[in-house]
Amino acid sequence: MYRSNTCGELNASFIGKKVTLAGWVQKIRDKGGLIWIDLRDRYGITQVILDESRDSAELLGIARSLGREFVLQVTGKVVERESKNDRISTGEIEIYPELLNVLNPAQLPPFLIEDETDGGEDLRMKYRYLDLRRNPVRKNLELRHRVGQVVRRHLDGQGFIEVETPVLIKSTPEGARDFVVPSRMNAGEFYALPQSPQTFKQLLMVAGFDKYFQIVKCFRDEDLRADRQPEFTQIDCEMSFVEQDDILNTFEGMTKAIFQEVLEIELPAFRRMQYAEAMQRFGSDKPDLRFGMEFCYIKDLTEGAGFPVFDNSESVIAINASACSEYTRKQLDELTEWVKRPQIGAGGLVYVRFGADGEIKSSVDKFYSKEVLQTWLERAGSKPGDLLLILCGNVDKTRKALNELRLEMGGRLGLRDKNKFEVLWVMDFPLLEYIEEEGRYFAMHHPFTSPKPEDLSLIDTEPGNVRANAYDLVINGVEIGGGSIRIFNRNLQAKMFSLLGFSDEEARKQFGFLMDAFEYGAPPHGGIAFGFDRLCSLLGGADSIRDFIAFPKNNSGRDVMIDSPSSLDPKQLQELSIRVQA
Repeated sequence: MYRSNTCGELNASFIGKKVTLAGWVQKIRDKGGLIWIDLRDRYGITQVILDESRDSAELLGIARSLGREFVLQVTGKVVERESKNDRISTGEIEIYPELLNVLNPAQLPPFLIEDETDGGEDLRMKYRYLDLRRNPVRKNLELRHRVGQVVRRHLDGQGFIEVETPVLIKSTPEGARDFVVPSRMNAGEFYALPQSPQTFKQLLMVAGFDKYFQIVKCFRDEDLRADRQPEFTQIDCEMSFVEQDDILNTFEGMTKAIFQEVLEIELPAFRRMQYAEAMQRFGSDKPDLRFGMEFCYIKDLTEGAGFPVFDNSESVIAINASACSEYTRKQLDELTEWVKRPQIGAGGLVYVRFGADGEIKSSVDKFYSKEVLQTWLERAGSKPGDLLLILCGNVDKTRKALNELRLEMGGRLGLRDKNKFEVLWVMDFPLLEYIEEEGRYFAMHHPFTSPKPEDLSLIDTEPGNVRANAYDLVINGVEIGGGSIRIFNRNLQAKMFSLLGFSDEEARKQFGFLMDAFEYGAPPHGGIAFGFDRLCSLLGGADSIRDFIAFPKNNSGRDVMIDSPSSLDPKQLQELSIRVQA
């Protein structure tokens, strides 16, 4: 028996008992006559103390030979600690050792295995197995585990069945790029790794499974950022004989259960907002509702003053930054340069200061009187001490840029509190979006999303105005989940493929199996998928999903720990009928 107890469970009730612990040496403090060893496992830290006046030279010699991260077994007596430590669960006790057994020595780690480490991200990614020993990283994975357990218990209690779907599937042209896998037994042909189990879960509804879920690995070969990885995990769900409200109510309940059990937070009923309203008020289909700064449209108040920038713009939109009228010219110039960056794309920034003393000053004073500027401030609901920030241009581009500015100001003003959660459903997205460069429509969600029944009459004449029976769950400005009511009629599905530019032959080749399944009694069905990694990072108050994945990739999609991806042996390539150009 390597251990009788863990390093996190001993307390005053164990005083006088003999125990055996095993773990890693966190640190050693040798003060000559006394030696302290902090022994750590995933459950906590227990202090071991040796005394020259009490312990043998052999025992003291072993203790002095130890280094950080040695794997050590300790057998000894639990005693009351003279100097208590209320910051750890074992702070009431310590161990007088009778036996120290080095199970495995260790090299000095390349960075400190501490909550606050001296290791940079690249170094910690290379030695991820050491980084995982640190409390913050371990706690992230424990949170991830708890979320997964809540999901499984909750959905099982709602009558869902967990079904695994294939990982080697067929490549399809829509959506992100696929990761492809060559087939040795079918030379020149390839599998794809699934971007989602979408068609399989719909087939399970045709099969009569009624309520399906899966915590499933998915793959997308796309550019990476903080909330993207080439492989990621979804909570994937589908239900039969349901309408939109059935889906929203079911997964609102699941989300509330997660927050209650993991964070002990009781969420109120989720708000609902139409896509068109979200874009109008916040310029985003995933608005952060933890703070205000709603868009204020003032184009009609700016006309006729001879200011060409506003006169020649399709829209003039403002946000009101409370208590910011004292921003210096340097701060405002920096904000102007910030919105001009290519990622934001604004041509410039106009501001109106509403001083605490009621004085109004603006960057466009030479064009607009104080009386006109006052009308802008009144429409925006500005108070003395506020600052009005204004962008103009094409409606869509201006909304997009102003949304980014709104989020930036919310961050600068400390309004995006990670301990506050604002949840809403965004609904009724456009079914299609037209991409000028491609000269055709693309599905806003995916090709299997059903149109709103009341918009079906527009599908031939005004396809761009058809709304989707689709919904996203948004928390604190982050899309956590998205889904839709599906098409289950073969003719309507064929029509959708046609709108997306598929020929009958292409649709048949790519999705004939699904079209055929619809001929055999497909029920009305719909579903949703949650970004599991993204949900965990939000619950844990982190910005990056990498912190909640045991072995993540870096921003180049590489696993620097195992050096992957890597080249293949020429013999392997030959077996796969792949020729690599020299």
